[in-house]
Amino acid sequence: MKTLEWKNGRLYLLDQTRLPLHMETIECITYRDAAEAIKAMKVRGAPAIGVTAAYGIVLGVKENSGRDKEEFFKRLYHAADELKSTRPTAVNLFWAIDRMVRKAEENREKTIPDIQKILEREADNMAEEDFRINRKIGENGQVLLKGGEVILTHCNAGALATVDYGTALGVIRAAWENGKKVSVYADETRPYLQGARLTAWELMQSNIPVTLITDNMAGYFMKKGVVTAAIVGADRIAANGDTANKIGTYSVAVLARENNIPFYVAAPVSTLDFSIASGEEITIEERNEREVTFIGETRIAPEGVKVANPAFDVTPAKYITAIITEKGIVSPPYLENLKKMVSRSNV
Repeated sequence: MKTLEWKNGRLYLLDQTRLPLHMETIECITYRDAAEAIKAMKVRGAPAIGVTAAYGIVLGVKENSGRDKEEFFKRLYHAADELKSTRPTAVNLFWAIDRMVRKAEENREKTIPDIQKILEREADNMAEEDFRINRKIGENGQVLLKGGEVILTHCNAGALATVDYGTALGVIRAAWENGKKVSVYADETRPYLQGARLTAWELMQSNIPVTLITDNMAGYFMKKGVVTAAIVGADRIAANGDTANKIGTYSVAVLARENNIPFYVAAPVSTLDFSIASGEEITIEERNEREVTFIGETRIAPEGVKVANPAFDVTPAKYITAIITEKGIVSPPYLENLKKMVSRSNV
């Protein structure tokens, strides 16, 4: 399931605001098109946002066909800043843009056409890496599942949140492909309904059994013993393992602990942010009140009501059973073991 595709110098995105009723593609011709798609959540999910931003940089530098190197880099930095301003929480956005800027700076002495080609290849590399990384996350994580589990998911961390395959859903997908008869309870994930609109649809496309529930049913099904594990994605993981993910993840983690259910986070190493000590330092995006007061075009709340709409919350590391990455499965203590995993993989 391709979330995005680079073709003939343009970026094509599956418009996730239209799913599951309509499959429509957005054509991004300029970096501002890519920025708007990220901001409007037409593309979403930390890995997919990162790769979209990388191609946004490619679009930004393609707009500069002149020979003035100083002007070229000025426009590059401007496009980078504008793309970074779209969404503040997911670290993959900043990681991908910084990687693209570094690649351009490392090749500053080359001609502008050569730098443009190098950046396009780098964005292509990121897209290919994302698919391989997700496969590896799935392969690593599926060993935690024996078969027969009923897994609760929150939000969408599947193929739609990545270039392909998925992180949390990648683990479930890999287990299914290995013959393990798992099934999924997908909570709706208010207010944007990524679980209802995207996760349920995506799992149905793959013929993986899925049951849709409302967010406030999770505890009920855990207490009854129906749900036996929870797997979610991540938008940013602090050095101590505190994890930012879609709003409501913290509630799921607390309920899982109360009911002795393992709570797993599946994410690429690029989601780790060792520059922050804990989740207290993670900026939480506040989104438009309309997402809460409307469902589609239908108003569900009184006009003038005061609304709070944080897009993410932070789950303290103490509630996380393990973090699944492409480099391996990490258990507590995370402050020590996350750094060990990264240093081992860099040897």
